[in-house]
Amino acid sequence: MKIVYMGTPDFAVNTLDAIVKAGHEVTLVVTQPDKAKGRSGKLVYTPVKEKALEYNLPVAQPEKVREEEFMASLELLKPDVIVVVAFGQILPERILNIPQYGCINVHASLLPAYRGAAPIQWAVIDGLKETGVTTMYMEKGLDTGDIICQSRLTLDKEETGGSLFERLADEGAKLLLTTLEKLENGTATRTKQDDSKSSYAKMLTKEMGRLDFNKDAVSLERLIRGLNPWPSAFTSINGKSLKIFKAEVLDEESIQDFGEPGCIISVDKKSFTVRCGSGALRVMNLQLEGKKRMDTSAFLLGYEIKTGMKLGE
Repeated sequence: MKIVYMGTPDFAVNTLDAIVKAGHEVTLVVTQPDKAKGRSGKLVYTPVKEKALEYNLPVAQPEKVREEEFMASLELLKPDVIVVVAFGQILPERILNIPQYGCINVHASLLPAYRGAAPIQWAVIDGLKETGVTTMYMEKGLDTGDIICQSRLTLDKEETGGSLFERLADEGAKLLLTTLEKLENGTATRTKQDDSKSSYAKMLTKEMGRLDFNKDAVSLERLIRGLNPWPSAFTSINGKSLKIFKAEVLDEESIQDFGEPGCIISVDKKSFTVRCGSGALRVMNLQLEGKKRMDTSAFLLGYEIKTGMKLGE
């Protein structure tokens, strides 16, 4: 098929790679403009642009896809389909109407659940047992188009936002190829979403990673996994920021010391344990401000932690 591909972050790379390797003709890759990074201000390519250049594919980076010149150039290409994966801009109706088979989106949830910007991380934070990917026909609403295909995955008990991201990126690429095949041979179906069952996965912010130890240990542990590796869950110790990447939940029966929430109630060679509003967290992997990420066992060799110390103050 003759395809225009629109995508920007790492999540969109696998699908572009799969399309090219499957032998489809990618006539244009559209991605967000390069961004300045670090103190040097050097412009950095998006992950999708890097992959496109590996294949010597033409790349467009419009500030706004609504620009007349850009929309006119897409119309001249006459693609069979436009594939959109985490692109980062809303497509106007004029673009949605260009391709013969429509604009097809790969979304990292089982729609209508978890529409929006961060379905992967919220699936972990909310403690879902199952999630997946959906391909759908795009329309003017946000992730509201008719469903074509879905694929389901079971979350591991130690699933992180990062590990689920990788698994769903792989699954999304496979599902898109299946979808393209169905579009081409005329077997693609349309299933309307039930809006009454929809939910919204709002965008992540750094501040939402601040750990409130008055909450229960189970919820905090899920937050830690969901925000690993970014933006990461954090607290502070002796005035320094402390990111926590892995922790284990201890229930009330296994806790002998009933200190205040946020207090360190025990320390061993491999970890330290923090009291929560309900239960406690045994911290296994962390990063102190100005230091590298490490297992807590290595951290304790160079940093003295005592029972009674309080996190978050």
